[in-house]
Amino acid sequence: MIRFSLGCERDHAFEGWFRNNEDFETQQKRGFVECPVCGSHLVEKALMAPAVSTGRKKEKMALTLDASQRQAMAELKALSEKMRANSEDVGDKFAEEARKIHFGETDARSIYGAATVDEARGLVEDGVEFMPIPSFPDDRN
Repeated sequence: MIRFSLGCERDHAFEGWFRNNEDFETQQKRGFVECPVCGSHLVEKALMAPAVSTGRKKEKMALTLDASQRQAMAELKALSEKMRANSEDVGDKFAEEARKIHFGETDARSIYGAATVDEARGLVEDGVEFMPIPSFPDDRN
């Protein structure tokens, strides 16, 4: 599928998805392409920047960091890994377990896991001390 930027005679801008250029041309000639704002069938393709994927996005991201930034990222990643290695993963039960520890319902220990924004707000309101651990792109692969 190809996304085209389109415009009508009244300068309304919108997008349309087509299998290819011929599909757009055929639908346009048959009157199937119309402006969603005014209903005009006088629709033309507008200029648009091509979306090119090179597969080198990860490499380019790394190249935008200077040496001191790369060093700081490496140290942050190492700290994150050390914190996870020395803590118990409680998964999506993080908020529940953190409250139990905070209120003395279970033994104190270092834990990590996942919490929704609402759960995190609730922990803050309850006075539970915690901090987010950064995750890096490699952590999700």
